[in-house]
This record gives sequence, C-alpha cells and structure tokens, in this order.
Amino acid sequence: MAIKKKKTYDIEGLECESCALKIEEKIKTLPEVNEAYINLINENLTVKEKGDKEISDSKIAEIFDKIEPGSKIYKKESKNTYKYNFVLKNISCASCIEKIERNIEGMSDVIDVTLNFNTGKLVVRSNKEIREKLVKKIKSVEPEIIIDDQDENQNYSKDINENEDGKTIIKNRFKLIVGSVLYVIAIILFEFQLFEVGFINSIELWKWLIYGSSYLLVGEKVLLSAYRNIKRGQIFDENFLMVVATLGAFGIREFPEAVAVMLFYKIGDTIQQRAVKSSRKSIKDLMDIKPEYANIKIGGEVKQISPEGVEVGDSIIVKPGEKIPLDGIVLEGESMVDNSALTGESVLKKIEPGVEVLNGSINKSGVLLIRVTTEYSESTVSKILHLIEEATAKKAPAEKFITKFARYYTPVVVATASLIAVIPPVFFGGLFNEWLYRALVFLVVSCPCALVISIPLGFFGGIGKSSQQGILVKGSNYLDALNNVNHIVFDKTGTLTEGNFKVDKIHSVNGFLESEILKNAAYVESNSVHPIANSIIEHYGKEIDNDKIKNYEEKSGKGVQATIEGKNVVAGNKKMMSLNNIEVENVAEDGTIIYISIEDKYAGYIKIADRIKKSAKNAVKKLKDSGIKNISLLTGDQENIAKTVSNKLNIDNYYSELLPHEKVKKVEEILEKQNPKDKLIFVGDGINDAPVLARSDIGVAMGGLGSDAAIEAADIVLMTDEPSKLSEALQIAKKTRKIVWQNIGLALGVKGIVLLFGVLGMATMWEAVFADVGVAILAVLNSARIIKK
Repeated sequence: MAIKKKKTYDIEGLECESCALKIEEKIKTLPEVNEAYINLINENLTVKEKGDKEISDSKIAEIFDKIEPGSKIYKKESKNTYKYNFVLKNISCASCIEKIERNIEGMSDVIDVTLNFNTGKLVVRSNKEIREKLVKKIKSVEPEIIIDDQDENQNYSKDINENEDGKTIIKNRFKLIVGSVLYVIAIILFEFQLFEVGFINSIELWKWLIYGSSYLLVGEKVLLSAYRNIKRGQIFDENFLMVVATLGAFGIREFPEAVAVMLFYKIGDTIQQRAVKSSRKSIKDLMDIKPEYANIKIGGEVKQISPEGVEVGDSIIVKPGEKIPLDGIVLEGESMVDNSALTGESVLKKIEPGVEVLNGSINKSGVLLIRVTTEYSESTVSKILHLIEEATAKKAPAEKFITKFARYYTPVVVATASLIAVIPPVFFGGLFNEWLYRALVFLVVSCPCALVISIPLGFFGGIGKSSQQGILVKGSNYLDALNNVNHIVFDKTGTLTEGNFKVDKIHSVNGFLESEILKNAAYVESNSVHPIANSIIEHYGKEIDNDKIKNYEEKSGKGVQATIEGKNVVAGNKKMMSLNNIEVENVAEDGTIIYISIEDKYAGYIKIADRIKKSAKNAVKKLKDSGIKNISLLTGDQENIAKTVSNKLNIDNYYSELLPHEKVKKVEEILEKQNPKDKLIFVGDGINDAPVLARSDIGVAMGGLGSDAAIEAADIVLMTDEPSKLSEALQIAKKTRKIVWQNIGLALGVKGIVLLFGVLGMATMWEAVFADVGVAILAVLNSARIIKK
C-alpha cells in the first residue's frame, strides 16, 4: 500500500473564501492530488499526494494565479518567515498609524504589516531579520511612541528626550498652566484693558513678548513635533498645520486667537487622548476573559504562575470566584461554572469529575482540581482573543473610504487655503490680512482626526459588544455586511434542530425481526461517524465485534453497506436502496428514515427522531421582524421532514435530499438570482458545512464553544447553539453602522459648514478649533455608545 505524502504551502494575497473554494476544487482535479484544503485563518494550503505521484509546485502556483491573480504560494520548508509583535503606546493620532504602516510597507523584505489603532498592536512579517530596523523606522516616523516588544519583552523607550516619564509629564502640565495664566494676563492687559498700564499699551513689543511666551509654553511640544516632521518630509500632519495657522495669526497681529487656537488645541487633544483611551479600555473590558494566573499543584505545594507556563498534563486548582485558566478535565470537586464571558448566556453549568471545562469560565462555588488538556496558546480563550484582535485588519467599506479620504482631504484643503490667501488679494483687490485669516481658518479645520479615529473605534466597539454577547465576528467588514442581508439560509440538523438523534421506531417487513434489523443496522453503521449512526449503535447497546464486519463501503449522502457475518447488509436512504436495486415502501412519517436490506431483500426501516429547538421558531420570527425578506432551509433529509420543519417554523423555502456539494450549488443558484448589493447568510454547525459556509457572502457557524472547526470555518461564530443569537448580531451591526455614519455626518457636516463660513468671513479660528478637536471628541464619545446597552 502506497504511503500518502503531504505538502504544506504558505499563502499570500488570498482573502476571498469563494476563490479559495474554487482553488481547492481545481487542485483536487489534478491527477497527483488525493486531497486539498485551504485554511484562510492560518494562510496555508495542505495537499495530500495520490500514491507515488509527486505534485508539481508550478501547477499549484498556476492555479492560484489563474483564479486569484496576485496571490502567491510558498513551500513551507523553503520559506523563512520572520514575525514581529510590538505594542505601540502613547499613540492617539490616527494619521500617525497610516504613516507608520506606509513607511514599514516601504521597507525591503517586508511581506505585510497590520497595525491596530484600537489596541496599538503592530504585527510585521518579513523575509529577513529586521527587528532593529523596524524599531528605528517607527522612531523615525513618531519619536514619542513607546515600543513594547512582545517577543523579547523589551521596551524601546529609554531616551528621555523622546519619551515622557513622570517628571516630564508634570513639567509639561506646569508649562501648560503657566502658559494659560500668561494668556489670561495678556487678555486682561491688552484686550479688556482693565488696568491703565500706559507703558505696556504703548509698546507693541510687550504684546509679542507676553503672548509669545504664552504661545511657546503652551505649544512647545507641537512646535518640536512639527519641526521633526518637516525634517523627515512629512508636512501634512496636524502639528504642522497648527503651527502654520497659529504663526500666520501672529503674522497678522491676531495674538489672542493665535494663542487660543494652540491652547485649546492642546487641551482638546489631551481630552481626546483620554476619551480614546477610555473608549478602548471600555471595549477591552467587554473582552476581559483572559485569566491572569493559574494555581498549579506541584507535589504537595500550590504555586501561582502565568497560564502560559502551565503544560499539558499538569494539575491546577481553581477556587470559588476564580477564572478557569486553561482547558481541561475535572479530576476532583463539584461546582457550578459561569460561561457567560464566552457565550453571553448567564446560565450556570454543573461541573463534576470527568467533565470538560473551558478557560475563561468562572468557578462559582466548589474547589476544582483540573488536569490541563491544552496549552494556553491553543486554548479556547486564546483563539477567541486572537481572532478578535485580528478582526480589525478586515476593514469595512466605510473604514476603507475614510483611509483614502484622509489621504487626499488634508492636501486639498491646504491647497485651497493657499489659493484663498493669494487669489483674492492679487487678482480682485482684496485685503491681504483679511483673506490670509480666512485661509488660516481653513488650515485649522483641515485635519480629519474625527473621522480617522472614531470610525475604526466604532467598528471595534461593535466587535467587542458582539463578543460580550457570545458572537465572534472575524472582521468589521462582516459586521457591516450584516446590514445588507436579505436572505438567510439555514442548515437543518444541529442548527434549527437539536441534532440529538434518537431511535424512535423500528418497523420490520418480509419476515425479518426488529431485533435482527437493529443488530445488522448497528454493525453496518459502526464505522460511520455520522450522528445518526451513533444513535443506532447507542440504541443497540451491545458491544460490536469488528471481526464480523467485512467490505465496508460508505456512499456520501446516501448510506453504508458491508458484509456482516457473511450477509450483504445495506443501510441508508432511498437513493442508497436504488443504487442496490432494492424496492422500498414510501414512509410518510416525521423523522429521518433509514431503510435496511439484508441479502438484497428489503427488511424494514428505522425512524430517527430529531426535535426542533425550542428557540428556533422565535428566532425565525425575530429575523423576519428585523427586515429579512427570505429565509430558506437546506437539508439532506427527505422532503416530508424538510416540509414539516419549514411549516412549523414559518420558513419561506426548503430544499431537501441534498448532498454536500448540492448544497453549495443551491446557494450559488440563490446568489445568482439576488441583487449584487444584497448579502446572503448561510448558518450551519461549522463541522460538515465548510464548503457552503465559504461560498456564502457571510458564513455563520453555531455552537462554536469548544469547537475549533466552527471557529475556523466561518466568518461569524455563535458560541452557543441558539439561532436567536443571529438576530442579536443583526441588531449590533445596525447600531454600529448608525453610529459610524452619525460620526461621518457630524465630522463632515461641521467641518463643511465652518469651511464655508470661513471663506465667507463668517467663521473665526475659535469655531475652527471646535470643528477640529471638539468634533473629534464628540465623535469618540459617540462611538463609545455602541458598548452601552
């Protein structure tokens, strides 16, 4: 017998699930290939060779290039990939994020870059060792950023000239206070003239001196940042724009407004940073499921260590009120545990010896002794947190729009401001100071911070809120796409029904005994992993003697057959019976019918019952109430079962007796008929539905708690097996989009009005500061509403 060899490839540039499915199917048609599978989560392709034939790498690469141009593959063993994980602290400027990403992407040997503004996490993959180069590049773009190296536990923040320690923070606050006091004094002396100080009012130099001192104290950090950026050729950032605007105001003798703009910009920027940090913390608190420590039992002692330090097979103790730090099996103790952090459901679960527990759950009562079965990096919580972190890399259309918009908005506004300052005075006889002032108003409004900060924060909040409800969304693009859903297709078994199959009836004919039918059915089904097979074996209740089973064969979606004690036994649906030329009766009963033939003679049938979930009918109603126009059911069961379930749940359409590949074809037919702007959701159990989950616009897997297959297969994972969670996901998506577009409308609306009024001479720099920093603060605070109930 030939040994099947396996090859693994790394993939780049492939994000389309349907394209991945097409590539898989095309690779499977190669004569050298026995099996092929693409994992988009881990970005790899696994190919199993057929017999002694060797797969051609060039053929594989050709298929990728033809179906998805721009995608690439690398043999796992021939490509050295370096991955770097940093956390960037002291960063609240969203435009800085884009600059850092753009500069790193321009480095040689860099494969890809992901920088998450919400968490500050930077992930870079490269072909060579470039750690120190990366740190230098980040520092050259933003010197004040604090860089924590997550791989080497190193902190690159020792230069006291570039980073704020405690003393520096106090010093800067002191300067801001002194500068503010000087500004108030200057206003009293020169604007209100509350005191008759003749020599001060008569010498213009004093205005420059007092206002200028106030300006330098308040704006020192902004001035230095602008200077550094100019040296690096980075002109269009908020620091440079504020400096030009305020120095321009000094140039036309608008001293109070020049200092006020800088003062309120600094105050507003500080408030904005705090609002952003507060919002991030609130969102992170929703996902605070990571255990901080584990009580490990070594000999007779109990030590408290990090969960990452615990190995498989170790014994840990979990006391009442503590989080279970790792997945494992209970050895001793009984308790009730709260899984709400993982599922969003506050229902306590009874735990006793032999029961599996998942990390992130909270032990509510007794002390538990648990044997660890999974390393922390492979645990349920670790995977969930990793996917949530990675989710922001998949941007919604609104985020992509704002990224492009911000890139052109500022230069266009600056160019317009220059024209406003020059054209009217030169060609139409306008007053230079008056038009320069209007141009300066333009400059103050030209930073799109409100948009660039609040929109990613809004989507991140939506993903965080979903996580709290036990709904794992793998990208803001999927969360946003939920708003365009008009058709939901459900798989039946395990999705709308409980999936707990039980033998409900055994019917014998042609002189066969019920016990004879059950025994032969159990034997012929004993090598199948299908839940229906398990229910028959469980009902039989006796030990299976595998030596009595010969010539086992399984027909996908139809049934099984084998030689049992010298007799040919076939079990399956009508299609399986037809393949073996066996005539059977029509059975019009609710439930799955398994026909049995012995020695080519029809022996009878076994009826398998599977109950509809209690929450299924209400779940379908909620979906229809939320505006979903079409709901369909796909199943491999007979038509009578599909019809019964559809009628009971008020489902619009049903398609029965479908094989796995026929389900994919049916979904493709539905997609061809619908409007391209509309989205289709397929909901399945995530285990046997990978192809159709991938083919749909949005694949939703249910029962993800403890199921790696479900977490990997879908775009959205419902951590429990309740279909009602889907309507909750739609509500969160709707609220998220509403708030995101409120922020877009607020920012563009206010900025547009102030820009217009600025040109007409009806807006001052005071209004311009509000349109910049004030609107950004309001937008950030508005984004935080997503996480509120």
